[in-house]
Amino acid sequence: MTTLNPLIESKVDVLIIGAGPAGLMCANALASAGVDVRIIDKRAVGVAAGQADGIQPRTIEVLQSYGLAEPLIRIGAHFPRASFWNPGPDGGIVRTQRTPSIFSPTARYPYLITRHQGGIESLFHGSMEAKGLHVQRSTIPTAIQLSQVESELRDPKANPVKVTLKRLDLEEDDIEVVHAKFVLGADGAHSWVRNVLGIKLEGDNTDSIWGVLDVYPETDFPDSRNWTFIHSHNGTLMNIPREGDMMRYYIQLSEDPDFVDPTTRRVNKARANPDRLMETAAKIFQPYSLKMLGEPEWWTIYIIGQRVAQKFSIEDRIFIAGDACHTHSPKAGQGMNASMNDSHNLAWKLAHVLRGWADMSLLKTYESERLKFARDLIDFDRKWSKLFTGKPRTEANEDGISHEEFVGAFQTFSGFSSGVGVRYEASAIVAKQHQACAAKLVVGERMIPHVFVQAADIRAVNIHDAMPSDARFKVLVFVGNVADKAALARVRALAEELDAPKSFVHRYGQGDYHRVFDILCICAGSKDEVDFIDVPQMLRPHWSKWVMLRFLGELGLISLLIARVLLDDTDMHAREGGGGFAAYGIDAKAGAIVVVRPDGYVGMVAPYDRLEDISTYFGGFMVEKSG
Repeated sequence: MTTLNPLIESKVDVLIIGAGPAGLMCANALASAGVDVRIIDKRAVGVAAGQADGIQPRTIEVLQSYGLAEPLIRIGAHFPRASFWNPGPDGGIVRTQRTPSIFSPTARYPYLITRHQGGIESLFHGSMEAKGLHVQRSTIPTAIQLSQVESELRDPKANPVKVTLKRLDLEEDDIEVVHAKFVLGADGAHSWVRNVLGIKLEGDNTDSIWGVLDVYPETDFPDSRNWTFIHSHNGTLMNIPREGDMMRYYIQLSEDPDFVDPTTRRVNKARANPDRLMETAAKIFQPYSLKMLGEPEWWTIYIIGQRVAQKFSIEDRIFIAGDACHTHSPKAGQGMNASMNDSHNLAWKLAHVLRGWADMSLLKTYESERLKFARDLIDFDRKWSKLFTGKPRTEANEDGISHEEFVGAFQTFSGFSSGVGVRYEASAIVAKQHQACAAKLVVGERMIPHVFVQAADIRAVNIHDAMPSDARFKVLVFVGNVADKAALARVRALAEELDAPKSFVHRYGQGDYHRVFDILCICAGSKDEVDFIDVPQMLRPHWSKWVMLRFLGELGLISLLIARVLLDDTDMHAREGGGGFAAYGIDAKAGAIVVVRPDGYVGMVAPYDRLEDISTYFGGFMVEKSG
């Protein structure tokens, strides 16, 4: 018999509903930032196989910023090459072209990685458990109520969201009322949070029906370990390499009416089975052979739905992320990537507001940035799905999709699909007025990776690895050759101005600016001329900051403390490094200041003599506190 105990109540800063990739990304980021966070999920156990599996280059970069990419890179399947097959003259398929799988020249990882969703989620579980955070499973929300008192909604210290939870694994004391400051609904495409709040989805289903199989195949197909696109007279298929010797096949089923209920036009999964899917795939692969060894690891069929939520937040107190706010075709490998990057965008903003560092208005940028991205994603997915699903052009079908058209779109869309080309528009946290002083670092896009060398030991380091996701703004100060007296004088003057009480560093540094801002200095000088102690103390690490040491130690990045001063030069063997100022479009004599947001996106660039503009930038959303 269920016992309703009204005394079981609790408070939390952030309650996350749903422990898929979006929820776990947010929970891990908030836990890393020291936020009181709780995450629940209705499932008794996590995903064991199948589901989403493709990790794009930008998402690998994001995972690396949390110290989580190494096991994925080691275990997952990599595919740097794509291949394209079309109908041949004898009725089978022939290879038309091979290309790189990624056409984004600044991608640090120029390939995709596949790993089943449970394997991706395990990366977060291990990181969270080290911080004392665990997913509370077999738990569902049954009611959610948001206060209508304006003063509570605007007070970041208030707990205006009341969520009633039910434990499915208990018979007594199974009801709890949680009072949260913020709630994130990351509970999937059929989101309870979205539905109960009345947030509508815009869009519809297509007529395109697909099957998915994760199998160990026996095949003589030569491009099975490439990202392969096959257009044939027997249908369309996408071949995805998976970890080990596993393969994933996306198989077009639209031509087989037996998979569709003729009345409802919905997928009839009862009529499908793995053998039938493999039979369809084998026809598409002809003249090559294809057989399934043993039983499939996972399989499903689906109809493509392309929808986006009308809004991503309610009163900047309840948010939705991931599949809860956008659904689309899985064939461009966007679902899990878009979901995790939603949460990556939101987490640091919540942390800053909860710490009292930023105004509540900062949270509005989550919806403005990610809703536009989601709409762009749906637009991209419609174009890509139409090209992928369409019949190939042949002599008998001159109106079909040509190989040149398909590959051209594949290359054109690469910047967006890889995540590398995502750009946020001008806003309170994206200020573009001084773009010219760092012409190739596009404000609103992610910081471009580049290899520099540490001034202290000439060890090569990618600048991404010097900027972990620790909820701090990175202030990158690009200076000239400090071995030159005139250049050094300019740098010293800049350091004095940065350290002045009215500087943004102190105005918004919350009494200890190292907690808010991480300053890195990048010098244009030679390794044979520059010592890192030449750089003024303001632009070098403060070795006594034990809080920084502890955080970096948790990420395994203590050695990077000496990377606060970098040189735009090669390592001792001239294998890596050099050319950074040119790659970023920064004049080595003039220098520049680059403000990188905690999520790795360039928020602003400015010349030395416009520090007041940087102060204005931070004044637009941060809370001033001298110290």
